[in-house]
Amino acid sequence: MPSIAPPGWDDRPMIRFHGPQRPFHADLTVPGDKSLSHRALILAAMAAGRSMIEGRGTGADIASTCRLLEQLGASVEPEAVESPGVVEWSPPSVPLDAGNSGTTIRLLTGALAARPFRSTLIGDASLMSRPMQRLVGPLGKLGARVSVSTAGTPPVIVDGTPLYGAPVRVPMASAQVRTAVALAALQADGSTVVDSPPGFRDHTERWLTHLGLGSSLDETRFRIDPGPIPSFRVTLPGDTSSASFLWAAAALGPGSTVRVRSVSLNPGRTGFLDVLAAMGAEVEIVPTAAVLGDPVGDVTVTGNRLTGTIIEGELTVRTLDELPLVAVVAAFAAGATTVRDAAELRTKESDRIAATVGMIRALGGAAEPAASGLVVEGTGLTGGVVAADGDHRIAMAAAVAATRSGSVVVEGFEVAAVSWPEFEAVLEETWSSP
Repeated sequence: MPSIAPPGWDDRPMIRFHGPQRPFHADLTVPGDKSLSHRALILAAMAAGRSMIEGRGTGADIASTCRLLEQLGASVEPEAVESPGVVEWSPPSVPLDAGNSGTTIRLLTGALAARPFRSTLIGDASLMSRPMQRLVGPLGKLGARVSVSTAGTPPVIVDGTPLYGAPVRVPMASAQVRTAVALAALQADGSTVVDSPPGFRDHTERWLTHLGLGSSLDETRFRIDPGPIPSFRVTLPGDTSSASFLWAAAALGPGSTVRVRSVSLNPGRTGFLDVLAAMGAEVEIVPTAAVLGDPVGDVTVTGNRLTGTIIEGELTVRTLDELPLVAVVAAFAAGATTVRDAAELRTKESDRIAATVGMIRALGGAAEPAASGLVVEGTGLTGGVVAADGDHRIAMAAAVAATRSGSVVVEGFEVAAVSWPEFEAVLEETWSSP
């Protein structure tokens, strides 16, 4: 179980985890889906009237989206958003600070592209180093005037202008860029067709279809039909990425079981479950409902003997956020696990290829980086000290490693609050479940 490391051990905040060596069983829920929370909040603020949003995510990234929408003139309550509509958004008097949230800055860039004023979007030190150039070309196809720094990073400056519908090709399977294009296209003159490589999360496409504002043309092409966004009511499912940390803990312990109820089953979100199944864990998925066209269900993972696997192509895209966690699981799987086609990991809150390899090595494991991926050998982990370095997924993955290794100290663990402030308490509760 976790305990705060002794004062004075180091001058950086940290937490020490001690994992049990016995099977555990848990049946629980997780906070509202982070990706869906961002989209629900922004769409509600673009709609005129009052929208009801139950079960939104609890992390700092969601708080950033709420704060910026209020700066633009919406009223954000715990379970509702009241807005005059996007056409009545107020010009921001100061730069819009998205904190650590790449989703916030990218999606709002699209939403602001047609507003008749200048917006400047910034973030914390980590976000100010992340790539934003990828927004400029696709949004420019609609006539948007978006500029970034010479390094292709924030600040992002949006000079709002009238937009026109057009075919838009996004060169990478990025749900964030596709969504930015869609939010801009909703305000354009004429329909827009957006296309990209497959593997992206299609939450936005499903929601716009349900709201009568778009339709799929094939596997990757989606048409956005501009028009006013209606107010809506939604209860958000649990966050699949958050649940993955608990599923991983179960997969690492033969005989351990974790059931997480009512999580998003969007195909773009379930790559980690496919990886666990390929490695030998027992995975049971029971669909139970749909939220604005997005599937929801209960997922149970039971630990078993694991073997290494290969993750590449579309599966890499569908597992991108969970790849540090994949590396932890792989360290206890017989043989080698190879991750390919993951160059995008180098542009996250940290260079996650380097950070993931560093984490595995710091915990006594064997891992090697590659230009677009990494290889982890199933030699086990013995414990050690991991520096989160501002990356919440590295911090949380290292904590999960403690369920099978020796003591793990995570320096800078407080960064986990970006996505799940309650993670430490829930992980402790899960471990102690009889």
